[in-house]
Amino acid sequence: MADMRDPIDTDPDKYSVVFENDRVRVLEYRDTPGGRTHPHEHPDSVMLTLSAFERRLTIADQVRDVALEPGQVRWLDAQSHTGENIGATDTHVVFVELKEPGRASGAPGELGPSEPAGPGAN
Repeated sequence: MADMRDPIDTDPDKYSVVFENDRVRVLEYRDTPGGRTHPHEHPDSVMLTLSAFERRLTIADQVRDVALEPGQVRWLDAQSHTGENIGATDTHVVFVELKEPGRASGAPGELGPSEPAGPGAN
């Protein structure tokens, strides 16, 4: 991730590394209502929500509002974005970032988290 805008560098007041090895990096993210991030990038990741929250994710002219409940697990395609807490609650999330190569550079992925897969999925 050497050439990426690492969220640990862009927003060290919100992101912290809680575990890292040669295959994954686990980040914890926290903010309060109205909190915003600087432009940053994530590799392919798994996101676990620890609180309910509402966020606005933006990249270029693409905007997506998301509202998630605690205990949800979602896939995030590699992406670059800014985020804003547009809700009334704190955001608390854990990201498990994959270090192995994902889709080809420049290939579009979905902005924000995926929808749950199948019945009974979080």
